[in-house]
Amino acid sequence: MTKEEMTRRPLTSARRRVSKLITLVTACALASTSIPVHAQQSSGLPMLRDSETEQLLRDYTRPILNAAGLQKHNIQMVIINDKSFNAFVADGRRIFVNYGAIMQSITPNQLIGVLAHETGHLAGGHLSKFREQLARTQTQLIIAMLLGAGALAAGAGRGSNSAGSNIGAAAISAPQEIARRSLLGYQRQQEENADRAGVKFLNATGQSARGMYETFKRFTDESLFAAHGADPYVQSHPMPADRVAALAELVKTSPNWDKKDDPALQMRHDMVRAKISAFMERDDTVYRRYPRSDTSLPARYAHAISTYLHGDLRSAIEQIDALIKQQPQNPYFHEVRGQALLEGGRPAEAIAPLRLAVKLSQNAPLIEMLLGQALVASNNKANADEAIAILRAALAREPEAPLGYMQLAIAYGRKGDYAQADLASAQAAFLRGDNKTARELASRAKTRFAIGTPGWVKADDIVSAKLPDKKD
Repeated sequence: MTKEEMTRRPLTSARRRVSKLITLVTACALASTSIPVHAQQSSGLPMLRDSETEQLLRDYTRPILNAAGLQKHNIQMVIINDKSFNAFVADGRRIFVNYGAIMQSITPNQLIGVLAHETGHLAGGHLSKFREQLARTQTQLIIAMLLGAGALAAGAGRGSNSAGSNIGAAAISAPQEIARRSLLGYQRQQEENADRAGVKFLNATGQSARGMYETFKRFTDESLFAAHGADPYVQSHPMPADRVAALAELVKTSPNWDKKDDPALQMRHDMVRAKISAFMERDDTVYRRYPRSDTSLPARYAHAISTYLHGDLRSAIEQIDALIKQQPQNPYFHEVRGQALLEGGRPAEAIAPLRLAVKLSQNAPLIEMLLGQALVASNNKANADEAIAILRAALAREPEAPLGYMQLAIAYGRKGDYAQADLASAQAAFLRGDNKTARELASRAKTRFAIGTPGWVKADDIVSAKLPDKKD
């Protein structure tokens, strides 16, 4: 082996180590920065879509976003199909919340505190700043490791047991550890800043930060044993005890410390948790959480949904009708009634309650899509035009919903408009990440549209998209 080859190998190895380190730290940063009606896969994330839950989260975040000066940034709430407690930001326009975080938050204030913390990350521009820090660290690391690789090559020229070889090896490994600690330390500081910003936003909106404190305190109690003896400089977040102590100083002196959640908001929170439980948990788990002896409104909501999901449609409708009698203006009770009938094979009967749900919800697009699905499933050609109009209106406000495009494709097919049917099917496949199928359908759609028409252009965009195909 020549001296040039001996030098090249350490250089290549150094670059690979840099790449692996940067990838690992970045993944850790994204992971730790930080429904039930339809599940969908979008952008690689297992998402849950539900109008009631999403509206509640929007109502939780709206005053906080206003206080943070982000009210015009169109920040979206995304529910992740994961039962663990987590919330995070991975871009500058969305807050991701695991459904487990909703289920494990007993009060609205506990979840609002977490959302305020994540808003602190958005307001502080932490993601872009972290990327800048990552780039600076990467450059410094490459330089340091290349110098170390040069020393290693020089040592190899004098023999593998030479002091130069040992120095070169140390010069490669030391910068990796320094960079790792530097990046994690930077991230810990971001977490502390997000805590302070979250408390500031809660105070500005007249809300208590007790929920944020209670949540972090619970995590501290659960992790005390695991964290015993841990090195605080290799933690991506501040050590739990330190973090809670710092938070306590901030929040316990606030005039809002003892402020309670509004009872109506607490009820909405409880209703959403009951709904998620019914859709996402086993039947026996639902009834352990909400025993049959529990006659509260959230328990009855969970029982009704669980009953229809497990095949007893008649009993489920009776239970839902009792809920509607108690709250006739609740759009989500009418939505569940329509969904139960639709999934129970009675789509024509589902149309009326879903129409009312759309009206009462002020045209919630996900409920509009459910109504469109019922119109399509009724097998009445007279409903095709209405279904198309409703689905297109819903998709104009929810353009990333594969279900809406699939129903639109069926409605167009019923009318014999196969160009639009192929295009809608292609859009649905594209949103699911099935790019091979999307391109095939879009290519066929192009042959059905006149060149240059809006449909042809949309189909061509899908055909031309440079994205990797979904792997089995």
